[in-house]
Amino acid sequence: MATIRIPPVLRPSVGGEREVTADGTTVGEVLGNLAEAHPETRGQLFGGEGDLNRYVNVYLNDEDVRVLDGLQTSVGEGDTLVILPAMAGGAA
Repeated sequence: MATIRIPPVLRPSVGGEREVTADGTTVGEVLGNLAEAHPETRGQLFGGEGDLNRYVNVYLNDEDVRVLDGLQTSVGEGDTLVILPAMAGGAA
């Protein structure tokens, strides 16, 4: 099982937990299983085509999965995924 670190903005969708675990052999499977267990996360993580939303960054053991194999990146036992939504905005 992989550990998934949940950012504060998604914590209400996972019962307030900072970390959860999910099975899967790829990043996509792990995040898909997270979304199955906590359906409110699906729209926050994935776009209509099933890809990661462009404002969601996912790191596998401190490596951005977009520079690895994206959702097809292999995940092993004991690996950690970190979900980091991009922040934008501010005053003009």
